[in-house]
Amino acid sequence: MKVLLVSALLALSPLAALSPRAAATELTVFKSPTCGCCGDWIDHMKANGFDSHVEHPQNLAAVKQQLGIGPQLRSCHTAVSQAGFVFEGHVPAKYVRQFLAAPPQGAIGLSVPAMPVGSPGMEMGDKFMPYQVLLLKQDGNTEVYASIDSPQDQVTQRHMDHSNMDHGNMNHSINQNAVNHNGMNHEQMPHH
Repeated sequence: MKVLLVSALLALSPLAALSPRAAATELTVFKSPTCGCCGDWIDHMKANGFDSHVEHPQNLAAVKQQLGIGPQLRSCHTAVSQAGFVFEGHVPAKYVRQFLAAPPQGAIGLSVPAMPVGSPGMEMGDKFMPYQVLLLKQDGNTEVYASIDSPQDQVTQRHMDHSNMDHGNMNHSINQNAVNHNGMNHEQMPHH
């Protein structure tokens, strides 16, 4: 069902006519028209070789639900690759590229829940709060794909060996240092 929805969403998009090479670095980004940090994340992606087509759906939460992104895993924007993989929130470009180069079996994408200070698009001077990039699985479970402990972890290459990780369900709590605008979901947040 999710694959059909993603295919339908992307078929209606101008991205559908792209060459296979371009499709590897092209993302459709679903976001609120008034969110500045989403635009900053798109700029980060562009600076790292990705092109984005932006959509402003009437009901962003419904799009996220249809793509299989649970409420506890959400952030302010959702990107979808031509292959139908989802990238929720402020995922660094290096991890999007790493994921697309070798998608783990059973995965639907990656998520950075909430809006961690210092993540791409959420820069606030020299402030930085460690966060995790989560692997989203088809069965609804997650696991840690990468731990971002410093700003340098967002830009340097660091190989993650998933074969040595615990693949059990990691019920994860959103980083308490993440900006969450007093517990409101994105539709309730004041927009920049």
